[in-house]
Amino acid sequence: MPRYPITASRPSVTSPAGPSRRRLLALGGVAALAPALAACGRGSSAPKTEQLAEGVPAKLRFAVIGNGKTGVPAALRHKFDGVDIGKELGGTSVAWPSGFTASLPVMEAFKAGSVDFSFATATAVAYAVGGGVPIVPLAAYPLPGTEVEILVPRGSSIRGAADLKGKRIADQKGTTGTYSLIKYLESAGLRLDDIEYVDLPAADAESAFANGKVDAWIGWQPAIGLAKARHRARSLPNVKTYDYSFYVASESFAKEFPEAVAKAVRAVRDVQRRVNGSPEKSVEFFDRIGGFGSAKLEREVYLELTRKKLLSDSNADTLAAVDAKAIDSTQDLADNFHALGVYPSKIDVAGFLRDSRFDSIRKTVAAELAR
Repeated sequence: MPRYPITASRPSVTSPAGPSRRRLLALGGVAALAPALAACGRGSSAPKTEQLAEGVPAKLRFAVIGNGKTGVPAALRHKFDGVDIGKELGGTSVAWPSGFTASLPVMEAFKAGSVDFSFATATAVAYAVGGGVPIVPLAAYPLPGTEVEILVPRGSSIRGAADLKGKRIADQKGTTGTYSLIKYLESAGLRLDDIEYVDLPAADAESAFANGKVDAWIGWQPAIGLAKARHRARSLPNVKTYDYSFYVASESFAKEFPEAVAKAVRAVRDVQRRVNGSPEKSVEFFDRIGGFGSAKLEREVYLELTRKKLLSDSNADTLAAVDAKAIDSTQDLADNFHALGVYPSKIDVAGFLRDSRFDSIRKTVAAELAR
């Protein structure tokens, strides 16, 4: 899977020096996440959800990340190709809480009891484990290997990882891009301490990049692809995406409605299969619901990314119960963040994901996805 309300402050794009690892700790990671989560009421339980029938919730609150006009939530909300998640769940009314810039702030919403179901990057899951967020891992899939890009101005002297030393690099901290940046720097023997790190959400990062206030910007599709086209920027070579992504539910909701959350996972997979199977049809659909405004460029870039399966949702067509690969990858991410000081303490993500208390829901999800 961004800096949001859990960050006490954000480095200015005009500040003369980037943060040290100690400064990064102050800005984000579990150290910043835990107090905000605690403020939501650690261990608080949401009121029981009303039922339409045994095992059928009256409402499911599906978190919307981004503008909600493209991707899985948009496809499900507007019943792309006839996929009706509410009907699949037995007549459940689906609400779409929005305003989330990425999946990490959704973890705060889980803690507050205001969402039931969501997409979550591996970084968000790791933060959630460290912060004691009451989520249940349902299913996972690998993100596209080249979904993340690092952009530099077309005339920049930066040609590869080694050239980033001492440069001002924008990144939305705690996201998929952060891990990719760490691994990319590592390929040249560099660490986050070796760059001037500027923590910005995508819209602010694009503005800073366009105005020359940062030397490079790391982000993910489609925002990074659109910016590349808008600003005639170029991508650095060999930048990779390492994360798995997950679908998760609140602990209380999954306990009450295990079959419902399993069906919601299947609906996600099924609608993404339809999107991937008909890129032109899906892009026309998103265009009709206002996904691209009046910008022809946005539609063209999104169509290309859909065809190439380079969007965060693209591989959701392979959603499966959380397996050893997803677990090991997410633990490696957490270990790397801890070694670099981004996480103040080691987090046993693998232990959480393998916890036997999730065995029953794992079986329920696997059975539903086998349909």
